[in-house]
Amino acid sequence: MASMSKTACVVGGTGLMASLLIKLLLEKGYSVNTTIRDPGNEKKISPLSALQSLGKLKIFQADLTDDESFIGPITGCDIVFHVATPTNFASEDPENDMIKPAIEGVINVMSACSKAGTVKRVVFTSSAAAITVNQLHGKGLVMDEENWSDAEFLTSKKPPTWGYPVSKILAEKTAWKLAKENNIDLITIIPSLMSGHSLTPDIPSSISLATSLITGNELLINHLKGMQMLSGSISLTHVEDVCRAHVFIAEKESASGRYICCAVNTSVCELAKFLNKRYPMYNIPTE
Repeated sequence: MASMSKTACVVGGTGLMASLLIKLLLEKGYSVNTTIRDPGNEKKISPLSALQSLGKLKIFQADLTDDESFIGPITGCDIVFHVATPTNFASEDPENDMIKPAIEGVINVMSACSKAGTVKRVVFTSSAAAITVNQLHGKGLVMDEENWSDAEFLTSKKPPTWGYPVSKILAEKTAWKLAKENNIDLITIIPSLMSGHSLTPDIPSSISLATSLITGNELLINHLKGMQMLSGSISLTHVEDVCRAHVFIAEKESASGRYICCAVNTSVCELAKFLNKRYPMYNIPTE
């Protein structure tokens, strides 16, 4: 798939990865449609408005729970990147805040792709949380693209932040089911915890989590420890690498299935030691 003269839709354009993905696509010569929930929010839309100087970028209003709102932005597109996902690590009602809207969003986006008739490939952004969380323990456990996190374990035991992995598991499985039923060429990318610079005016939740040892946010540090407890490690990758992976997979005609995108596997303790050595001015505890 040559990038020139192609049109891509990025669902959820105001997010950390989505905004950088839009920038990359425009730089490669794509025309881009993107969706956001509230086009009237000047603060959120300002980074996207700035990107319009790079190429043809159209901004559409759409909501994951509105089945008709994706018809306009997806119609006429060659590739659809479904990046949007409801993320609220502190939610007291993960079922309604994350799980249900994530599944609804997949159903609505895939339906619009099927109706459009022009979409040649859908790239869905999943998460390492969809493959790494299980009841197996022990060092050196290797997870690959064949693995799935244990949704039954998560919903029954409800460990900290359980709603997010469940939302990613069920959303991705829904995407695969609909792709098969509607003959849609689907590929999923499974990034680990993303860090790096951001175009967004607010600090994205993944960067807040990844940098919690520096900021000293106890709640997020505990979430980081919980992530290690559930998956066995802290897996990290740079957001720009994830964006490049999305475009590479979209353009590689022979690509199929699921692809993990991860740069390093470490632990909270090792990460703390690394950060403390590199940034001694922050007095990061290493105990």
